[in-house]
Parts: sequence; structure tokens; C-alpha cells
Amino acid sequence: MKAAIFQGPGKIEVKEVPDPEIQDPHEAIVKITYSCICGSDLWFYRGLSPRQAGSRVGHEFMGVVEAVGDKVTTVRAGDLVVAPFVASDGTCAECRAGETRFCRNVKNWGAEGCDGGQGEKARVPMADGTLVVIPKSNFQDDRMMRALLPLSDVLSTGHHAAVCGEVREGSIVVVVGDGAVGLCAVAASKRLGAARIFLVSTHEDRAALGEKFGASDIINARGAGAVSAVRAATGDLGADCALECVGTSESWETCFGAVRKGGHIGVVGVPHGVPDIPVSRVFSSDVGIKGSGAPARHYIPELLPDVLSGNLDVSDVFTKTLPLSDIAQGYKAMDERREIKVLIKP
Repeated sequence: MKAAIFQGPGKIEVKEVPDPEIQDPHEAIVKITYSCICGSDLWFYRGLSPRQAGSRVGHEFMGVVEAVGDKVTTVRAGDLVVAPFVASDGTCAECRAGETRFCRNVKNWGAEGCDGGQGEKARVPMADGTLVVIPKSNFQDDRMMRALLPLSDVLSTGHHAAVCGEVREGSIVVVVGDGAVGLCAVAASKRLGAARIFLVSTHEDRAALGEKFGASDIINARGAGAVSAVRAATGDLGADCALECVGTSESWETCFGAVRKGGHIGVVGVPHGVPDIPVSRVFSSDVGIKGSGAPARHYIPELLPDVLSGNLDVSDVFTKTLPLSDIAQGYKAMDERREIKVLIKP
């Protein structure tokens, strides 16, 4: 079978690898039908985060179960499944508390002996705790498949930003970040009843998609300019909720500047070069800060009915589709910000 391999910064190659086989009775083999490139994949692609050359890549995928181990009880061969961006056992204390991202036995795709999700097949550890079965599946509905795939990461992560930022009915929200996660945070905020959603975006195509997903106001500025625009639009009060979907010092400063006293910042951008936040800054503003990588496995069952009904459709976040053989082009396109998110069909 074929799989995408990281060969060093700026180098992704598709190579032949052994077909996966069940090695543990709790595992499943999934034939991947849809996968994609994540914005977080660009950190190692750019050489800004460590990754071993020769490792498989990809952590967002869905597909059809080909085989299961003897102790797998919740999925079976023939099921269409979505795989969250980490594998979790579903039984530890953290998983039972809904914090599946922090499972005590967590496995990361493409590391720790796990297959990557950008390939033709994957061996899935802890299949009962990891995979989510899609009921009444229409495998031929390409639009629906594209709407389901973001549940594996970016839609769940955008939802996590909104939950951590305490978005609720009537909230005024500012979303900082117009990548796939930020755009999904807009859709998630709309779903939770936000009355007004500002999207900070200086890219016309991304701003247009943000409006389609529910943004009421586009802030065509960055940094201090974005803060001033939000302040002016809210009578110098600021937003109730700021959703940090980038992970840079500038995006953090924008959130702190745009959120009101006593507001909340929901954090999902993986921090890169962000200094520690002084306790005094939080104390003097009464701003609540909460966030992490999303517990996607916990959120998917909640979000799935709205995706299946068509009420939560972020499929347009995929702006390009490529075969697995051309995945290197997809990485390059996203690295150069020519595409928002690239879908891969093996």
C-alpha cells in the first residue's frame, strides 16, 4: 500500500509501505477513503517543530473498516468511521471525564508505532475508544463525506474554541485566525447561538467563507488595527468571547485587546513562541482563559447529528482536492496559503 512519508522540511513523498495487520485484539484496520492536510502539519513541514524523517504523516481521516480484532465490540467490518486526531482508550479517568485528548494511553497518528492517516489504510489502536461509526451511511454522497471529515479535527477544534470561550446564546464573539480552525470556530459559534461574530481576516476568499459560515462582521486588519475595529464596533467594550485559533504572540495580543473585561478567551491555536502570560494580567482584567487540543472523540457524537442533517456543513473549507500521489503539491499549496485546506482521496 501507499502512504505519505515526511522526509525532512519541505519534503513529503509517497512510498510503498507494508499493509497493516491486526497486532492486538483491540485494533481495527481501516481502508481510508478521505483524509486531509492539517494546518498543524505545516509546523513540521516548515521545520518549526521536530519530527523524525521517514515517519508517516496525517491525523485526519475517515474510511471503511476492513477487519477488527477479537475484542472489538462497537465497530465491525463494513462500517464507515471517522477517526479523531488522536487515538484514545475510552475507559481511563480522563476519557470518562470527556477529556479524550488527554487519555492516559493516548496514541498519536504517525508516531508511537501508529500508522499515519495520509495513506491507503491504517491500523487503529483502541478501536472501540477511538472510532466513531457513521450511521445510515451513503458512501456515494461526496458532499456529505466532505462535511463529515472535519469532525476528525478542525470542526471539533473550532467547537472546542467556542466551548472554552463560553460562547452562548446572544454572545458577541471575535475569532482570531482565518484558517480552517478559525472558520470552523465561526460555524461553531453560530451553532451555539452567538448574536454577533467578528472574523479577523485580511484574505478576501477566507473572509467570504467566514461570512458563509456565520460571521456577521469581517475585520480587515491585524494586530492593533483589528483591536481598534472590534472596540469601535462594540462601543469600546470589546467582545464577550475571543477565540484564539493561531498560536502566535500577535494573535494572543489581539485576543487580549479585543475581549472585554470579564470576558473569556478560548484557546486552540498551538502556541509557537508565545511568552508566558503573567498572572497579574489575568487578575487585572478578570478575563478567563481556557483551552487545549480538542477532545474530538468526546465532541463528535454531539456534533454528528447536525452534520448529518446538513445544519452544520463546513465542507467548503476544503478548497482543493488531490490524489494521494500528489499530496506534496497540497502541502506546498497550504504552506504558501494558496489553499485553506487540501482534501486527499487515495
